[in-house]
Amino acid sequence: MIHFGTGGWREIIGDGFTRANVRLLVQGLCDAMAAEGVVGRGVVVGYDRRFLSDVAAWWATEVFLGNEVPVTLVTRPAPTPMFMWTVRNKNCAYGIAVTASHNPALYNGIKVFTEGGRDADAEVTDALEKRINALGEADVRALEPEAARASSLLTRQSSLNWYIDAILEQLDVETIRHRHLTIVLDPMFGVAQTCLQTILMTARCQVDVINDRHDALFGGRLPSPNAATLEPLRQAVLERGADLGIATDGDADRLGIIDDAGTFLHPNQILVLLYEHLLSGKGWTGPAVRNMSTTHLLDRVAAAHGERCYEVPVGFKWISAKMAETDAVIGGESSGGLTVRGHIAGKDGVYAGSLLVEMVAASGMRLSELYADLTDRYGAAEFVETSYPFDAARRADLDRRIFEAHDLPAFGREVERVSWTDGCKVYFGDEGWLTIRFSGTEPVLRVFAELPTKAEAQAVAATVASYYGLSGGVS
Repeated sequence: MIHFGTGGWREIIGDGFTRANVRLLVQGLCDAMAAEGVVGRGVVVGYDRRFLSDVAAWWATEVFLGNEVPVTLVTRPAPTPMFMWTVRNKNCAYGIAVTASHNPALYNGIKVFTEGGRDADAEVTDALEKRINALGEADVRALEPEAARASSLLTRQSSLNWYIDAILEQLDVETIRHRHLTIVLDPMFGVAQTCLQTILMTARCQVDVINDRHDALFGGRLPSPNAATLEPLRQAVLERGADLGIATDGDADRLGIIDDAGTFLHPNQILVLLYEHLLSGKGWTGPAVRNMSTTHLLDRVAAAHGERCYEVPVGFKWISAKMAETDAVIGGESSGGLTVRGHIAGKDGVYAGSLLVEMVAASGMRLSELYADLTDRYGAAEFVETSYPFDAARRADLDRRIFEAHDLPAFGREVERVSWTDGCKVYFGDEGWLTIRFSGTEPVLRVFAELPTKAEAQAVAATVASYYGLSGGVS
């Protein structure tokens, strides 16, 4: 059975991620396109540097062509947001990226994009699941490899320049040029280097790159930019006296930052800084959007500018939908994804990193000074997150206790309200909040908390772990 989570379909290579399942998924998408009458508008197919990604992209292409769907195949590993941008730019009906994003190296998967380059929403993926899981291998229509390569419906694209130029057009390149910034780039053995390095060097930044070789094991680390995995970037920034370090996850849709003092900036901090930059620095107006497990400091910045911050469920498709509805300036999540009005309706680590460089250049300040200045004006908010692994039996017990029986611990502070819209969110009034939810991409229970001090946030999160007997937590 193929199941879509919050970030597409992901499975262990050789277990769930197989040639047969890739072909079934694509056949289901072809059937959906035929039912919608959009076959002629075609699809974009792309892939990252994971094991089997390039091969699986050809498996998918053979099925699309076997169903007479025109295919634009990007013939080199590239950022997922670049594929989304191409779907929008070519007015295709759908697109896919073969990637498991920031998951461990033994995973691979497929992300599906809809018209305009948006993440497929729950309505689309639910309907697609039903189609796919009703199919058998005999239902798959695919061209043989040689026939696929010779098909007139196949367009090969190797250039990334249209996407790169679209980002450069939105930046104040002249201001960046005259700041002469030194930046260390860590693509985490993924696909961001070509695009991000080209953008930064066009703006006359000095760019040093680490972890740039092709390594399907991602150097033995999780290809997710967090404080633990970015220790090599932190060291490189300090050793080279750089102004900042920029990291992106395996498919370049998420961002991690090390400031000039060697401090890891949490995605929450990046999101708030960029929103303030767009409002105060660039003179934009409009609300912000965040998911339920992302900092409420964004709400304070919005309110100070006479704007509103909207809360949505976890999953970037909810953020992009709300941004379109409200004409929001920015939308983001605590896991490192964000996007800005006027760009694609999905997260983009390449664009976000470029915009952060513009912010530093325009401010005339060091990055380490910018967040301190922001919290001086809007107040502090300390955030913690922990993931707890479980087996199938344990999941059933946790699901029953937390999400069915609503059995919550006593937190030792006043609870304003509890929401069960997406997992569980406990609101402690103006003091802060806590969320508990199952991951949509990994077998873990996630606990997030935000309160005025780190000690308070950690204590509330520890209450959850103790009450449910959770262990093996990873921050």
